[in-house]
Amino acid sequence: MDLTTLLDQAHTIALDAGTAIMSVYARDFSVEEKEDKSPLTEADQAAHNVIVAGLNALPGGIPVLSEEDEAGFSGPDADGRYWLVDPLDGTKEFIKRNGEFTVNIALIEHGKPVLGVVVAPALEVSYLAAQGVGAFKVEWAEGKSGERTPIRVAGTPTEGATWRVVGSRSHPSPDLADWLEKLGRHDMVPMGSSLKLCLIAEGAADVYPRLGPTCLWDTGAAHAVVEQAGGRVETLEGQVLSYATPSEKLNPYFIVWGHGR
Repeated sequence: MDLTTLLDQAHTIALDAGTAIMSVYARDFSVEEKEDKSPLTEADQAAHNVIVAGLNALPGGIPVLSEEDEAGFSGPDADGRYWLVDPLDGTKEFIKRNGEFTVNIALIEHGKPVLGVVVAPALEVSYLAAQGVGAFKVEWAEGKSGERTPIRVAGTPTEGATWRVVGSRSHPSPDLADWLEKLGRHDMVPMGSSLKLCLIAEGAADVYPRLGPTCLWDTGAAHAVVEQAGGRVETLEGQVLSYATPSEKLNPYFIVWGHGR
């Protein structure tokens, strides 16, 4: 399986989904509420339709698990592969119109994210990674080159330095204060959606503790980017976050570290 080609194809599909999202973002739109009380807009469904059509048109027939169609997923293929998709991550940020929302596409193989594409259409930036290929940032706003720039995590802060900690704009956690007290001196960097992990990957922050609920599709794509940039996404017990059991959609609490072991 050629991950370089697949990365290009997945990026194109995610950009197309971003275009569909921005067509809704530019006008008035309605907001519904799903069973779990999370918000849903027509942009979520529009992006889902674009992504599923695009991935299903690729050779290989790899199954697709999308947040917007859990019931349509029959499980990984015989090689343990499946696409993991969040068509619009950060719907609350989309509704607030602050630009901090993303399209997430990951390829999972035997429980590990081996490819990830994160597109932030309002910010006109993409984060891309694939195993053996590397991790990259692409800025495609007017005046930007649109070229892939390799990215790398910052490494462990020096002793006595202030940690740059990424936090959620929309999901504060009561457990976070205790964790931060143990960490020591720090500055908070608020950010929405999977962009939090991408900040770690590009070295703009040092650690992201997520002590609150997330689902597999919230993290898969950006997890791949962090790993290929030299970082780690681990449970509180120090185990690599796994996607091997997609029927269990909820992630455990996890920490994203901007350095290796």
